[in-house]
Amino acid sequence: MYNQSHQSAKHVREQFPHKIDVAVILGSGLGALCDMMDVAIEIPYSEIPNFPIPTVAGHSGRAVIGRIGDKTVLALSGRFHFYEGYSMQQAAFPVWVVRALGIEKLILTNAAGGVNTAYKPGDLMLISDHIKFFDDSPLRGKNEDAFGERFPDMSGVYSKVLRDAARLVAAEQQIELCEGVYFYMPGPQFETPAEIRAIRTLGGDAVGMSTVPEAIAARHCGIEVLGVSCISNMAAGILDQPLTHAEVIETGEKVKDKFSRLVKGVIEQLTIDN
Repeated sequence: MYNQSHQSAKHVREQFPHKIDVAVILGSGLGALCDMMDVAIEIPYSEIPNFPIPTVAGHSGRAVIGRIGDKTVLALSGRFHFYEGYSMQQAAFPVWVVRALGIEKLILTNAAGGVNTAYKPGDLMLISDHIKFFDDSPLRGKNEDAFGERFPDMSGVYSKVLRDAARLVAAEQQIELCEGVYFYMPGPQFETPAEIRAIRTLGGDAVGMSTVPEAIAARHCGIEVLGVSCISNMAAGILDQPLTHAEVIETGEKVKDKFSRLVKGVIEQLTIDN
């Protein structure tokens, strides 16, 4: 993975040889942030060596590099999931490319189901922590010592500094912002009502099928992480209606303005070490 990620990073640098300050991985239906960027270059994932290709609607599969304020941003529009048949290492692979590019701040976004009954579709939730009981890990196998130590500490995966910045931006822009625990499930099936009751009992506020493999990889290799969930639907058993991926995409379209303003505002607030 170390060699492959550096091969991928080399290709990106050949297309864009300048310093990149921050990376963003965009979840289902959340690609509108790219419209707020002063775009310098777009690279299809299919052209980047070793990069997987997304197979899910709402994930366009392109790396967009441009400016937001005085920051240079790499926006990865589309991600890879374990349920698509990719390994955990492949799901986390873009994070290692981000590290190989010398980027030290990463914003992870996703569409998630609301487990906390105080939430409603369209809410934005800062991820304060996550729960992952699924047995596989992007770090399983021989440790890549060049990335990080064998047993990384997971007590501070989601940066308090970046969460403080997000709360400040939300207050300034009058964006209602929740904060809670993201519960990772492998999918692709939506959870059962019984599973959602168990997740709520265990302390989960939102549930989804992504983000955590990337967050683990980022923590392992020393990248500072902010996580933002768009509550795209209420989880199974809360409302008397079936769950569909179409609803996820539809909610993403409805909240794209406030979501993009929040992430854009956080990027503008960042302090980048030269």
